[in-house]
Formats: sequence, C-alpha cells, structure tokens
Amino acid sequence: MPTGESNAGAPAAAKGAFRQVGRAVADVRRGVPVAVLDGGAGCLVVATELADEETIAALEEAGAGRAGIALSAHRARVLNIAPTGRDAVVLAPPPHLNTAGLCGLADPMTDLDNPLRGPFEVESDPWPGSTAALTLCKLARLIPAVLLVRVPTGSARELADWAARHDILVVQADDVAAHENDSALTLRAVTSAQVPLAGAENTRLIAFRPADGGVEHVAIVVGDPDRSQPVLTRLHSECFTGDLLESLRCDCGQQLRGAIVLMAEQGSGVLIYLAQEGRGIGLINKLRAYRLQDQGFDTVDANERLGFEADERIFLPAAQMLRALGYDRVRLLTNNPEKVEGLERHGIIVAERVPHAFPPNNHNERYLRTKALRRGHKL
Repeated sequence: MPTGESNAGAPAAAKGAFRQVGRAVADVRRGVPVAVLDGGAGCLVVATELADEETIAALEEAGAGRAGIALSAHRARVLNIAPTGRDAVVLAPPPHLNTAGLCGLADPMTDLDNPLRGPFEVESDPWPGSTAALTLCKLARLIPAVLLVRVPTGSARELADWAARHDILVVQADDVAAHENDSALTLRAVTSAQVPLAGAENTRLIAFRPADGGVEHVAIVVGDPDRSQPVLTRLHSECFTGDLLESLRCDCGQQLRGAIVLMAEQGSGVLIYLAQEGRGIGLINKLRAYRLQDQGFDTVDANERLGFEADERIFLPAAQMLRALGYDRVRLLTNNPEKVEGLERHGIIVAERVPHAFPPNNHNERYLRTKALRRGHKL
C-alpha cells in the first residue's frame, strides 16, 4: 500500500527543529515557559490559561522586565484595541491589573460582565517571537494568548547558556510557523483493517500518523474505488459532540453518516476523517465557543472572541492522505468552497463538487444560516 511522505531523508538540522517544536508544544500545554527566538531576539512565554503567580515570578526572574500579554488581533479587536497591522498585539502590563485580571484579558467568558476593560498601552515595536508564541498555543489547542517577557540580549552562546541555566527550551519562530505543514508532509499510513459499518459493510480503515507523534488521521475507504476515475470523497473534521453523541447543535453527525451511506449506494468512496475538532481549535475550545454562542454570539464571532480565526483548519493532510492512497482526482462531497480550494491548492483535482446538505432543526438553524451567510457554504 502506498504511504505518505516521510522526513526520513531530511537533513539532521531540519529533524532537530521538527522535534524541538514538538517539545515546545508539549511544554506550552503543560504551562512550562518556553523561549521563542526570531533572529537574535525573542520572548519567554507561558500560556495565559495555565499561568499563576509562581509562573509569572519565574518569567520575570528569568527574563527582562515585567510580564506583559500578547493577544491575537481578533482578540484585541474584541477589547476595542486599535489595529496594529500585526497578528500578535502585545500589551504592556497594566498597573491596575493583578495576575488574574491580566490573564482574564484573554478569556472571553466574562466579557459581558466587564464591558469597560482598559485603558491599554500597546507596545509600539513588534516583539520578536510573539506571533510564533500564539501559534504554539494553537498547536497545543490552548487559547492563543501568552504572558511574556523579553529574553536577555546577547550572542547565541550567551543565550544558550541562559536557557541552560534556567532549564528553558528554546525554539525558533520560523520553525514554529512551518510546523503544521511540515507535520502534514510526514503523514504515513501505519496500519489498516476491515471495519464493517452500519451504512457500508465493505469498509476499510487506514490510520495515518505524522512523524512528530501528533494525532492520527483516518481514511475510511468504502468498497474499492477506481483510481482511474474521480473518487467520491468527503473531508470530514472530527466532531465528538456531533459524530459520537449526535448533538443537534451542528449537522456533523448527519454529514458523516450520510456520506458513508451515499458512498455505499454509489459503490465506493473515500472519507478522510481529520483530527481537526471544532474547525481546528480543539474540543475544549469548541465547548468554550458553545458557551459564547449561548450568550448570543454566532459561531464565527465566538471563535474570534476566543482569539482564533473563524476556521483554523488546513487541508494539506487530506491531500497527502489521498495521494498516499493513489487518488489525485475527486468528486468532493461538500458545501464548503474552501475545501475545494484547499485541495486544489495542494494538487488534488476536484472534478465536481457534490452537494451534501441536510434539513435544519430548531437547535442548528442559526448555525447553518451563519455558515451560509458568513462562510459562503452552499446551503
């Protein structure tokens, strides 16, 4: 069986950078400070949702100056901070805020209770490494916001000595920015099995794993698709609440099961099941977004109030998996034009977009309307 690309032939330096980012993601997820360098400068950061007084004290002892906070441009806009043109907005530490108040700037759950936050002093100069620090939080499935101090200035040797003295992992901003795509390029099939499904008994599951040890994606192959013809295909992002619990807040479960049944009826198909819960923000953040929706915000606004893009997914993993299976032309079962564009950008030919819509219910009617009006879905 064909497999995906591997990083086995990559230079040792590239492999080392790849591993280093993976370790940095793990440290950020545990609330451990990480240094992010961009050139000869950078910042020492910790995720706001895992920070406490002890963490901030350690940051300020190891770094230079008092701890400030870096937010995404989306989150800054929610706080009525004027646009800076940068993806990461760094605020000087407001003197009137304690640790809880500072970390609370990243938490949208209490926005309605604190409508008059501020004033805020925005750092006028870009902080090297701050954008990559927010990316680390996203890779760790945390709210994209960090407390940060500048790392001491000095030569590469002096910075290495400083990091070793404080037991701090150092990662380069460029390596962080490239990591998600680099990980997708290393996906390879590791095992497969016949798994009869209720809607399609002749079905095989093929599990793909990236070289960074990250989460696995799965290809669900119904029947034996003809590689000489465009294969009926669906890209389906995992949805614990919809796929498993049959939540009525979305249409994900209907789309998943409906796609499998349709593939069985038409004789064959491939469903790429992507580990991209909540349009790439993770299950916990999706539940946070649900709470914001209960406050009256739609699904797009909820994601952006958390500091994310409306959709954080990339479709390179899906393209890699399809190529590994021997398919480069598809009939794509979707209502989302971004999936069509995403596959074609990565070399997969979309011969046809096949509509895939289901009737709304009382709980997801607004959600579906938002997808159509604000995300361009063909519903």
